[in-house]
Amino acid sequence: MNARIDKWLWASRIFKTRSIAADACKNGRVTMNGSRVKASHMVKEGDVVEVRKPPVTYSFRILKAIEKRVGAKMLNEIFENITPPDQYKLLEMNRVAGFIDRARGTGRPTKKERRALDNFNDTPIFFNSDDDFDFDFDDDDPEDFS
Repeated sequence: MNARIDKWLWASRIFKTRSIAADACKNGRVTMNGSRVKASHMVKEGDVVEVRKPPVTYSFRILKAIEKRVGAKMLNEIFENITPPDQYKLLEMNRVAGFIDRARGTGRPTKKERRALDNFNDTPIFFNSDDDFDFDFDDDDPEDFS
């Protein structure tokens, strides 16, 4: 049995929608048996599909060529994930580096940062409530301003 590659990518839950799968094929992020393919390319059992979702290139061996979407529990009957382990290490390194390299001051603050700002703004800066300050100044007394 044969199936279109964009339908197979969608049916096997590699992409969320068929149009996203077709765009990935159009932009050259999907290769089959080492060559770039169009969305209309037909796949069959035994083909190896590589999907590049930066920074990782996932590899799948097709076990069934399907065109109707299946449940997540049935995916092990549809394809075999043959992605090399070094790609997963690259993904983990990129995930960790994303937290380290985030430039402060760019974008919106996170929830934690916003709470810290709110706490900072709510605390009195100039004096404690225990201190007795007399803010009544006489205009003609020069000692008030020294």
